Formats: sequence, structure tokens, C-alpha cells
Amino acid sequence: MSKRYTGKLYDIPLPTNFSGMETSIVRLRSSSFWRRGANFSFFKIPHRVLPWPFVKRFDIIYENLGNLSSKYYDVTNYTFVTPVIGFLAYDARRSRENYGMVELNTMENHILIHFPPNNDYNKNMKCVRFVKNGTIEFSNVTMNNTCISRGQGHFAIVVPSLKPEEEKKGKWKWWVIGFGVGIVGLILLIVMGILIYKCVRLKKRGNMERQSGKSEALDDVWVGNSRMPSASGIRTQPVLENSYVP
Repeated sequence: MSKRYTGKLYDIPLPTNFSGMETSIVRLRSSSFWRRGANFSFFKIPHRVLPWPFVKRFDIIYENLGNLSSKYYDVTNYTFVTPVIGFLAYDARRSRENYGMVELNTMENHILIHFPPNNDYNKNMKCVRFVKNGTIEFSNVTMNNTCISRGQGHFAIVVPSLKPEEEKKGKWKWWVIGFGVGIVGLILLIVMGILIYKCVRLKKRGNMERQSGKSEALDDVWVGNSRMPSASGIRTQPVLENSYVP
């Protein structure tokens, strides 16, 4: 941290085998941290918080595990819907011999963890906190994909994993619904085709009747159960040629 400013966040370059992860660090004075708190990365730490054991300066290291989240953390029967993100505080005077991790005494205040927006909202979503001693804590997700904590660690949002039989049942349900919708659509298409055919026939028949009305009117005769047009017959009276009248 030599030649770096207190209170400014710096990115930490990582080896290529950690591609997809992001790490950054910020050094803070305990006195300023007590008055202002900290709002870096995805975390908002309130004021009136002190490191424990107390040190004059300390570093906060932020991590975003990205697509490597499931490689380092796992929650049985749950699936990650966000990457695992976390922060840990260290004594600024730490060395290889002295790891120097410190706790943050929030004194009933809450640390807010803001996750990126997620369109796949699920009412079963849960916040999960991975504590450094290996325990896992669950809590409810608040509005805007936010989790609340009273301590440091790593955090994520998870949903219950579907069991294989439930997943198959869900797929079968959608297949049945799709098949039913397809059958109904086919029936409607056939009915519409029949109606259109009848309308065309009725229109054509009407045109023919109007056309025949313009021509000479014919009488109708019934032959059995069929009605047929018939011209009226006019019998011509016989006239004798060269008739002789005595």
C-alpha cells in the first residue's frame, strides 16, 4: 500500500487462472471510518463502526468471485443466482507472520450488500452469508436485491434447487400445456376454414341468383323432391290454310 492514498479504492491484478474474479483494496483510518463509514463496491458500511481489536489503520479487501463462485462455495440444495461477493478487514501493519485479520464491531448497525439487478426474481430467494469459520447463515432478501448483515464475510443470493423428479414433472407439465394449446389452435383453424368456405359458397350462390333474376323468368316445377325451372307452354291454335267457306 506504499504511495497509495487512504480512502481510495485500488484494483488488485490477479493471475490468469483467476480470470473472472475481481479484487480491490482500500485503506481506511479508524477515526474517519467511525465518523463516515464506507461505501465501496457492493457494500455500504454505516458510520459508528470500529475495527476490533482496535488499530489506527486497516485495509478492507473486496472480492467478486464471478463465474468461479461455485468453485469456492457451495450451498446444499440451493443454486446461486448471483456471484459470491465479500469483504474482509485486515490490520494495515500485517505481515507474512502476522495475518492481522480484524473484525468490525457494528454495534447493532447493519451492513448493506447491494447485488446487481436480477430479472429472474423469485419469491424463494434467500441471502446467504459464508462466515470465515465455515458456518452458513440465511436471511431474507430485501427490496432491490439487497441483503443485510452485521458482520463481514462472503455473500450471495440463492434459490432452492429443483429435485430431478420435480424438474421432470415441470417439463412434462409444459409439454401437456403446449400439446393442448396446439390441439385447440388446430380445431379453431379448421372451424375458421369451414366458415370461410361456406361464406364463399353463399356469396357465389347469391351472385348466381341475382344474375338469373335479370334474365327471363321461368316457372318452377317439382320433379320428385327436386325443383326445376320450366318455361310456360303456350299452345298455338291450329289454323287451316286455304280454308274453304261455303
